[in-house]
Amino acid sequence: MVQLRRAELADIPVIAGHRAGMFADMGILPATERDALIALTVDYLRTALPAEEYLGWLAVPDDAPASVIGGAGVQRRRALPFPSGSGGQQRIATGRQAIVLNVYTEPAWRRRGVARTLMQAVLAWARESGVESLVLHASEQGRTLYEQLGFRATNEMRLGG
Repeated sequence: MVQLRRAELADIPVIAGHRAGMFADMGILPATERDALIALTVDYLRTALPAEEYLGWLAVPDDAPASVIGGAGVQRRRALPFPSGSGGQQRIATGRQAIVLNVYTEPAWRRRGVARTLMQAVLAWARESGVESLVLHASEQGRTLYEQLGFRATNEMRLGG
């Protein structure tokens, strides 16, 4: 059905377009701001992708490998050490963390397992890379998938943005 590949510099416009599409689908990106978001995302990714601050995975159909139908990414970040775990399994995490971003599937490919496949690649990377915690901000459409994959709601609050 689909193959996954790691994102490269040439994929930056696709990733930026997916990011804009994701926010537009959530109803939080006015059409008047789409081009600005894309331009700023492209600028950011030009340095973050080669530095591996941002890593991305892209889904392509088996029969059309030049067509990107979905993507997901992570932004690595280092947090201060923090207590981690639950149910008597507490430990101190050293702060290797990543935030999951830009999980997007083209409308014609939704409800076909593309996002799940992408997220499984993200989870495998996190395990292999020693990431201690993954965080994300779930849209209503994605919440069920993330819960099925083991993510849980937390007490995070936000000021601004």
